[in-house]
Amino acid sequence: MEKKENSTKQQKQKKNRRKYSLLTLIITSLVTLLIGGGTVFYYMNQKLVAATETSQAMSKIETVFSSLYSGYYKTVSKQKLENGALSGMVNALGDPFTDYMSKDETESLNNTISSSFTGIGAEVQKKGDYVQIIAPIKGTPAKKAGLQADDIILKIDGKSIKGYSLSKAISLIRGKKGTSVTLTIKRGDSTFTKKLTRATIPVETVTGHLLKNNKAIGYMQVSTFSEKTASEFKAEIKSLRKQGAKSFMIDMRDNPGGLMDQALAMSSMFVKNGKTILQVQQRGQAAQVYKAGKKYDKGFKVTEKAVVLINSGSASAAEIFSAALNQSANIKLIGTKSYGKGTVQTTLPFTDKTELKMTIAKWLTPNGSWINHKGIQPTIKADYPSYAYQTAINTKKTYTQGEVSGQIKKAQVILNALNYSVGSANGYYGDSTVTAVKKFQTDNKLTVDGKLNKETVNKLEELAAKKVADSDNALKAATSELSGN
Repeated sequence: MEKKENSTKQQKQKKNRRKYSLLTLIITSLVTLLIGGGTVFYYMNQKLVAATETSQAMSKIETVFSSLYSGYYKTVSKQKLENGALSGMVNALGDPFTDYMSKDETESLNNTISSSFTGIGAEVQKKGDYVQIIAPIKGTPAKKAGLQADDIILKIDGKSIKGYSLSKAISLIRGKKGTSVTLTIKRGDSTFTKKLTRATIPVETVTGHLLKNNKAIGYMQVSTFSEKTASEFKAEIKSLRKQGAKSFMIDMRDNPGGLMDQALAMSSMFVKNGKTILQVQQRGQAAQVYKAGKKYDKGFKVTEKAVVLINSGSASAAEIFSAALNQSANIKLIGTKSYGKGTVQTTLPFTDKTELKMTIAKWLTPNGSWINHKGIQPTIKADYPSYAYQTAINTKKTYTQGEVSGQIKKAQVILNALNYSVGSANGYYGDSTVTAVKKFQTDNKLTVDGKLNKETVNKLEELAAKKVADSDNALKAATSELSGN
């Protein structure tokens, strides 16, 4: 499971360790504020107050730490108490994107930013006592297994993760390439398990091709925003231009985000110099405005007609890019409402190779909107058919005539979608369902008994998945838009 934050983490340190450059911007801003005697006095007074309050708080923390370490009825390690104290402070914020990370977790994040890691390929966040999937990444085990945005992970390898920190859950899901991990997933009212084989997550974050039905349209999919995404994006545009592309369809669906500097560079390619890409607002300060220009795009511009595809899995840097193109370049967004992550993170590294990752600012769209928890609305709404979001059918039992269940209703929905009519999908295994199942089994050379066994259900879901792939209404709408139809 790969956690990619909307941050400015970009400069490599020794042993490939990195810091977010926005931290430098924060320090620079403070130095600027110190110009002028009155400001210095105010700042120093505030620092003295903060220092006094911190000293009082630390005194209590030290007393509790010492008392537990020396007086608890059984031996407890200093490391456990220290980690507990740090995690407790972080958890008190209730912010799923602020986290105290162990050495392994820090390495994992750094690997994620460089797009060189193994795992299942899903952006996640803390959701109550459990972990929620923001979006699976295309081509990864998570995507192939059918995991979706908003899925809740209840168990890892059969063990409940209730109350686990996000970092701990991530560390359990990650592992060596080729090994497997079983996740218990809650989707809506259904719960099911998925066994995934860990793999190397694709380093290439941008892929593209000319549409088969319109060779003048260049289709580009951006899976994440990592260190080389902007350069990959630029190279793909050049390649598609040479192949004959006259317009571009940029697919940001299920893109969980990543590095803010990459979003800035890519957005600037489409936005006229001097126009706003985004704003970043730190606590108690005016928003810092980022504007398109050679500083970000190196003089490379895209002037061809373009559209952007978004959905509920488009988050963070993907939303920065989408909002910038929509509001500052009048480029249409097609699909469904985006995820809604409007905060910026940075890291504070420690000498023991652990890190504190914390939210330090909120980002605003060019027109000043804060999309946190709200998302971005598409210009043109278009989505897959509703059955595409249906949960998997439980194949541990066989369903027969006369039974009533939610699992049977799922099968009925798929049968109807595949043109094997059962009438109303009400969950009752009546005569019409038996007839439809037998016809389906006959057409697909399965044992014809009118029962929904594992073999029949697997074939139903396989064919439904193929039909979903051919029912990409957002892509169809985008093609129509670029074709001028």
